[in-house]
Amino acid sequence: MASYKKFVIALGLAAQVMGQRPMNTSICDYYTTALLMNNTAENQITLLTLIVNTAVIGNYTQPNVGIMVPGILASGQMQEGAPVDLLRYFNGSLMSTNVNGKAGTVNFLDDGGATPLMMNKPANTNSSAQYFLLTHLYQYFGALLGCSMQGTGGVFSGYQGDPSQYQIHKFMNLSKPEMDYFITQVGLSAASFGAATSDVEAVEMALNDTFNMRCSPPTVVIPAQGSQLQAICINPDCPLASSAVCAQYDMAVTMSASVMSSGSMSPVSATGSMGAGTSGSAAAGSVPANGGTSAGSVVSVTWGLFTAAVLCIVGAALAL
Repeated sequence: MASYKKFVIALGLAAQVMGQRPMNTSICDYYTTALLMNNTAENQITLLTLIVNTAVIGNYTQPNVGIMVPGILASGQMQEGAPVDLLRYFNGSLMSTNVNGKAGTVNFLDDGGATPLMMNKPANTNSSAQYFLLTHLYQYFGALLGCSMQGTGGVFSGYQGDPSQYQIHKFMNLSKPEMDYFITQVGLSAASFGAATSDVEAVEMALNDTFNMRCSPPTVVIPAQGSQLQAICINPDCPLASSAVCAQYDMAVTMSASVMSSGSMSPVSATGSMGAGTSGSAAAGSVPANGGTSAGSVVSVTWGLFTAAVLCIVGAALAL
């Protein structure tokens, strides 16, 4: 990854010279070049690590452009007048993870928590639930932001995941304020690196339109995967999508990890190590009970949508 000194210098220069992003250049390519000089796969994964880690745990290094990012895991937060506590979805407190089609508990902070993120890493090792969560978020948002070097040379792996974000997140039962808070943290993280307001708004709009509308009809997000159910916000307080197809969505249910249920909602524990050979997203999503990670979805939104309208999907400059 790029050196910390190089990034500090680049960020300072970028804050002075960053202009309007050309419409034919992706957000990832543009800001990788602006902040890290060379648009390489190594620098792109560095950029995504900075954005995602900052969105998750908030500002924790200098320099930044003066925008405060509390972070997705911050406690005591409010959104639209409602208290928000997303940490419980990540630390195994809730039966909110789809484990082979059943609600299960997974501790996605099992490998150092915030400490390795503050060192610009996903986790302390490469075999934990936390490692898979963070690396798959890097891949997810790499596709979302149009990283042209992703999947080339093995430095920044491409993302191949479950085509339905609904299936991954359906046991989380996220409310509208919780979804809005997540998306806001992603936008703040991007803005903290000097991303233009138009780019931040474009990403937030894409996340809202794709995942934040209850009962939204099947949508093609990845062309090769066809139309899939993508709504993550399926709680009754989420805004109803036009052309809603609520019959295709299960009732939103989230349970405490201490609650013992019966039938199809019986508790499943999938905490612990995950095999390194698996692919997909462990982002509070779908994981096989044997510890491997099932695929999570990548949101590959066209740049026509972005430029017409970043990041939770998902700050400040982190130490490299």
